[in-house]
Amino acid sequence: MTKANISKADLIEQLQQWQTAQISAEQLQDWMVTHYDPDEVSIGQGECEWTVEAMNIVMNEYEIAKLDKFRQENAQLAIDFIQGEEARFNQTRHLFLQDGFKD
Repeated sequence: MTKANISKADLIEQLQQWQTAQISAEQLQDWMVTHYDPDEVSIGQGECEWTVEAMNIVMNEYEIAKLDKFRQENAQLAIDFIQGEEARFNQTRHLFLQDGFKD
């Protein structure tokens, strides 16, 4: 049996829809909860290792964070993290985790 796959483009599309208020934070989280199951779904199949790790971090954070902690104005940080180069992985991860959510 073949696992379903969440592509980098799929994830970025969801984040961009939220960023532009086409979907709510609740709808974004519902998508993450529905689709993020590393045991059942392949994440970023065919992508480089750091992109897959970034996708897993982003999906996990949006899956478990409280909705009132989401910062729509900083959605671009998640997108930048997913699209980032290996040399900037730690920097973009830090920015996403630090500024992507309210304390």
